[in-house]
Order: sequence, then C-alpha cells, then structure tokens
Amino acid sequence: MTTWIRFRDAGGHIGFGTLDERSGRVVQHDGALFDEPRPTDISFPVDDLTLLAPCEPSKVIALWNNYYALSQKLDKAPPQHPLFLIKPPMSVIGPNESIRRPRNYHGKIAYEGELGVVIGKTVSCASVEEAEAAIFGYTCVNDVTAIELLQEDPNFAQWCRSKGFDTFTCLGPGIVSGFDWRSANVVTTVDGVERQNYPLDDMIFSPAEQVSLLSHDMTLAPGDVIACGTSIGVGSIKDGARVDVSIAGIGTLSNVLAV
Repeated sequence: MTTWIRFRDAGGHIGFGTLDERSGRVVQHDGALFDEPRPTDISFPVDDLTLLAPCEPSKVIALWNNYYALSQKLDKAPPQHPLFLIKPPMSVIGPNESIRRPRNYHGKIAYEGELGVVIGKTVSCASVEEAEAAIFGYTCVNDVTAIELLQEDPNFAQWCRSKGFDTFTCLGPGIVSGFDWRSANVVTTVDGVERQNYPLDDMIFSPAEQVSLLSHDMTLAPGDVIACGTSIGVGSIKDGARVDVSIAGIGTLSNVLAV
C-alpha cells in the first residue's frame, strides 16, 4: 500500500508526496498526483507539515442507503442503482480543519463516517473491470449534514443544500492505493466515544460497481471522490465536539465543529 498526502510546508508551499510510515517522513513528488508523479530527493518529517485535503475534486458524489444493515433498519429495499447527491468542491476540507456552522442555521448538525473512493483517471460508461482500474485509492470521509434543513420544505427534500455547505465534506488524512477495503471497518468517535463501527463488506454496491454505474450517469474525473455512504450510528454533534473517522490501513480523519 502507498499513502499519498497533500501538504503545506513551513514556508507555505503546497505539495504532495508519499508517506513512509517507518521513518515518519514524506517524500515530495513533482508533476501531477494523478499523472505519473515523480519522486524528488526532498523529504520532510510529517509532523512538520500541515496536512490538506488529499485531493481537489471537481465533485463529491455521496451515496445513500448503500449498506444492508442500514437498509434493514430503515425498512428500505436495497436500491437497484446507487442513490446519490452531489456535493460541491467548496464543501471540502482536510484533516484538523474546522467544520463551520452555517451563519443562519442553529439546528442539529450530524456526522457520517464513510469510506471515500478517489478516482485516478477520466472514466465514462465503464465496465466494472475498467472502473476498478480507474480507482486511484481510498480515503476517510465525514459527510456532514445540517439535518433540520433536509425536510424544511415539505415539497422538496434538500439533500444538496443540507450537505453542501462550505466545510461539510471532510477528507483525509491521505489517499491509500492498494487498500483492501473488504477487511476493514469504519469507526467513528465523538469526543472519544465510539458512535459507529461497521464493516465495509456490508456494502450493497462495491466501490468498483459504484464507479461503473455512476460513470454511466456522468463522466468521473481524476480527483473526484465517491463517498460510499454510511451505516448505522449516525448522530448529531455539539459545537466544539471533535469527530474522528478511522479506517485501519488508511488512518484517522479528525475535525472539530467550530464554536
């Protein structure tokens, strides 16, 4: 497995590279993350860097009802095609950045710990095999929701509005290529208390199936992220609370809801 991160160094330079877990250093790369990046002879201690969102997606596609356990709890039939909404790129933040409450919203804000699929090359109308080859790697996601806006207007469910605010898509800490998602769990804690712990192999649509089916609906571009949906255990967070989304093999994504 290879862990890719984006970072800002002490001089304010933004770069990307690979993390060596044993040495705790990041080897800077040249070129483009999704187009044959080249290692340099420059490296930094990871603790000296500010980690950024690991990619800059043109869109984030967030799935709903993609786990059998949640489908059963909601008494909903498993979907025949991924059910999704689009989150804007302005909603993306990285690890240790603050989730900001919308200025005119005073209701409940919810967390959703998820696996994120990062697209590595342009893909359209792909087979499952082609879709698998288009996956660059995986990251952690906290899909944040202003839940009282969702049904504010009884005539129209406001999925995009309630989930699309600035800072409402937390990504990181890195992108891991070669990650075996089938054997991992998503663990979400709020202020250190476990709220979610569910297996990724309970997914209704696998990552490759998601990429294939969604690529028939729209072209997916390098850096785009598919948030695979969440399972049971979603809840609200108070101002000042810290949410940690952890997936063994990827790492822990930490964000605080700003006071």
